[in-house]
Amino acid sequence: MGIKTVAIHSDVDASSVHVKMADEAVCVGPAPTSKSYLNMDTIMEAIKKTRAQAVHPGYGFLSENKEFARCLAAEDVIFIGPDTHAIQAMGDKIESKLLAKKAKVNTIPGFDGVVKDADEAVRIAREIGYPVMIKASAGGGGKGMRIAWDDEETRDGFRFSSQEAASSFGDDRLLIEKFIDNPRHIEIQVLGDKHGNALWLNERECSIQRRNQKVVEEAPSIFLDAETRRAMGEQAVALAKAVKYSSAGTVEFLVDSKKNFYFLEMNTRLQVEHPVTECITGLDLVQEMIRVAKGYPLRHKQADIPINGWAVECRVYAEDPYKSFGLPSIGRLSQYQEPLHLPGVRVDSGIQPGSEISIYYDPMISKLITYGCDRTEALRRMEDALDNYVIRGVTHNIALLREVIINSRFVKGDISTKFLSEEYPDGFKGHTLTKSERNQLLAIASSLFVAFQLRAEHFQEPSRVPIVKQEIAHWELSVKLHDEIHTVVASNSGSTFSVEVDGSKLDVTGTWNLALPLLSVTVDGTQRTIQCLSREAGGNMSIQFLGTVYKVRVLTKLAAELNKYMLEKVAEDTSSILRSPMPGLVVAVSVKPGDMVAEGQEICVIEAMKMQNSMTAGKTGKVKSVHCKAGDTVGEGDLLVELE
Repeated sequence: MGIKTVAIHSDVDASSVHVKMADEAVCVGPAPTSKSYLNMDTIMEAIKKTRAQAVHPGYGFLSENKEFARCLAAEDVIFIGPDTHAIQAMGDKIESKLLAKKAKVNTIPGFDGVVKDADEAVRIAREIGYPVMIKASAGGGGKGMRIAWDDEETRDGFRFSSQEAASSFGDDRLLIEKFIDNPRHIEIQVLGDKHGNALWLNERECSIQRRNQKVVEEAPSIFLDAETRRAMGEQAVALAKAVKYSSAGTVEFLVDSKKNFYFLEMNTRLQVEHPVTECITGLDLVQEMIRVAKGYPLRHKQADIPINGWAVECRVYAEDPYKSFGLPSIGRLSQYQEPLHLPGVRVDSGIQPGSEISIYYDPMISKLITYGCDRTEALRRMEDALDNYVIRGVTHNIALLREVIINSRFVKGDISTKFLSEEYPDGFKGHTLTKSERNQLLAIASSLFVAFQLRAEHFQEPSRVPIVKQEIAHWELSVKLHDEIHTVVASNSGSTFSVEVDGSKLDVTGTWNLALPLLSVTVDGTQRTIQCLSREAGGNMSIQFLGTVYKVRVLTKLAAELNKYMLEKVAEDTSSILRSPMPGLVVAVSVKPGDMVAEGQEICVIEAMKMQNSMTAGKTGKVKSVHCKAGDTVGEGDLLVELE
């Protein structure tokens, strides 16, 4: 658009991508958000210093803060977003519910007021009827939200939610409403201008969530028919017009199995998942926001808004999906390669190779969006994109994302916000291999092993050492996967390996450039993109196959026979020690040496990435020693408490 930009950043973000892209950059303080990205005084100074005329607040931090919008207005700086009264009306969940009722928008039964204390919370919860949702009035992004099924959970929920709300938004007011079981989370994108026009830009299906945060989003929704879509769109626009809304905003609805929809809240900002809407409508939402803020009327009419094709977004996080669907992981990206060489792929990320994922901010690596002429094509492209995404140095959730998009229930469109806990009741365990997939993996691992051996025999300078090489016609190997040992015979001619696994023969063909992070191989006519993440001299390999990382050990027949004389390392008994499952800050410690604790009792609370996590005792026993205190910073695996 030809507009010069200034990026603000904290000192740890000095070399981040947005800083490099902007024309100028200003540091607004140290890493903790309260001292930098939420510090209005230093941000206002930066605005005055650079003489900026407008501010786009992004989608976190101060994007829904009415005080910030007011400060800007006082200095005659344009806030690229709605007016302060709309932010105030919609940002306060209590006020927004009353307004929605007035604008004839369907709402959820609940208590329209601020809850004073835990006793009052219990009383209200009983009146509404369990289950109830306790949530921060000023909140968003799943912070300060708890579901309670009984009085005790209501008391706990009240305590945790008010603490989280205070630390995330500086506002500990809470409200309570009926929790709708098994709903879908579908939101309508709206766009308004300062001339009284407002449009709805179709819906986004955001039902795949964990801890009330979205994981996979798509547009349009497979569930809505044209009639429901129009009804939701019109109610969303009615609400936007009721608060004279001008900018891009999102009205979130819960939709039950009978297509009844209820207003949840309005986000008065750009959403993280806005790219899926851009893909199917062809509108650039940020450009539209800037035009509206400058005072231009909207360029489109409701009838011009199409649904072209289908788009899916996966949120790629630096998280360990095997720990409660994703506990944050930190580290440096040693290698990073986005799958932009594939058709219909868009990646919105704020990082590059060498970037640091720190404990201070949200652990999102990127948003991976694929677009196709229909849902099947969009999902197939997503599968390829996830396989071709190289992320090394941090734990990531690609295994979980890939499992979700190939899950038969998801493919049919039979989803709700409880999808993850229903599909993986015992937690996520990775991809379950079918027999033919297992054989493919064993064949690929064996081919890799032989390819590495052949490469090691290769001399660049043939004149140096005249060796008579013995040609090995067949490699007899022993491959261990999931504690099962398979006998494999492999032979190669050129770039094709013929592998016999447990009696069945497979041909594996590839370019075998072992230095590349991605290897494209064809196993019996099926193309697979794999990544060999690590390989040790002892025969251990980590291979990313179908999204999940498998540990495989390949040994020659002789090495396997000798291996049984090697001693095994005994794993430590972990039930009597509590280690931190993630890096973070200790908020509270509720035990001292000599205390008796019951299994499941809270021992301490750790805050990481703005979420509070309660650490509990693994068994009943007596506390022997406590190795942390409130205010300590701990790393993953650090010892917190020992039991006798």
